[in-house]
Amino acid sequence: MVRFPARGPSRRHVLWAVGALVVVVSLLWWMTPGGRDRPTGTATLATGVPSGVYARYGTLLKERLPRDLPEVELGLRPSQGSVDNIEQVVAGKVDFTIAQADAVAAYLTSGGKDASRLRACARLYDDYVQLVVRADSDVESAADLRGLKVGVGQRQSGVRPVAERLLRAAGLDPAKDVRQVYEGIGLMPELLENGGLDAFFWTGGLPSSAIQDLAASSDIRLVELGSLVPALHAQDPQARHYRAAVMPADAYPQVQQGEAVESVAVANLLVTTDRAEKSLTEGLTRALIKNRDYIGSRVHAAQRVDLRTAIYTDPLPLHEGAQRYYRTVKP
Repeated sequence: MVRFPARGPSRRHVLWAVGALVVVVSLLWWMTPGGRDRPTGTATLATGVPSGVYARYGTLLKERLPRDLPEVELGLRPSQGSVDNIEQVVAGKVDFTIAQADAVAAYLTSGGKDASRLRACARLYDDYVQLVVRADSDVESAADLRGLKVGVGQRQSGVRPVAERLLRAAGLDPAKDVRQVYEGIGLMPELLENGGLDAFFWTGGLPSSAIQDLAASSDIRLVELGSLVPALHAQDPQARHYRAAVMPADAYPQVQQGEAVESVAVANLLVTTDRAEKSLTEGLTRALIKNRDYIGSRVHAAQRVDLRTAIYTDPLPLHEGAQRYYRTVKP
């Protein structure tokens, strides 16, 4: 039998294989997060008051971001809260922010400047409305606040519009029937302790550190608000963003002593505008979802961030960059 030597691949076959490999590698690079147009430079996130959940959330996101967007530096900017945050992002003072859905809806409904440019990256977690009084207070419902000194948050906070709606739902005129005190969570607990306030409203993830700290030094109670939801929904279109919710008994164990408290909740959104770069928005959204467990281990509310619900950002449409991220993943 005559044996012929094995023929090696022809030059044509070698060139074809090399070309195919280049195409495959290029496609993989393009499909890798950030491969298409890796974001670089700086971005700014408006958070909230220093002792609030927004501020802690922003700090932890900034801490983790270099792992996912190594060429982006995230700056944090404090604020009074949701209303202030929306105005800052629309004005271009910041690139991203966190805001309550009801505050966003109110801005859209009022025809705020450049409202049509607002976009969302993700639904985050729910804020719970918390009405705090001293343990020996006679206040058993929001209607009992008549004539009292009530902290309703800073004027540009997300707390104030919720508090005023709840007061109206309880049959009170916020401007006439209570003495409103426009202070933030950094000062309201101290005012409650020393008699400067009879009660205060706060909206935040559970548990809120300022209320935990207050409970450690004073005897306080949480007042039920859930029964006001029907009257709340009847007020205006943006009130649809509030839902009845139950603060679990272990939210503030020292305060609740094994009892759940019926309350009101509203979703928080990560907000930007159509000016934000697609690649940056895609990368930040990815980092946010990817680092949920890390952030959630330090900010309990962040554990509620869920890929399956993150896309439900009513009343805002998703930013195109965020859409691009969600198309690449499956819940």
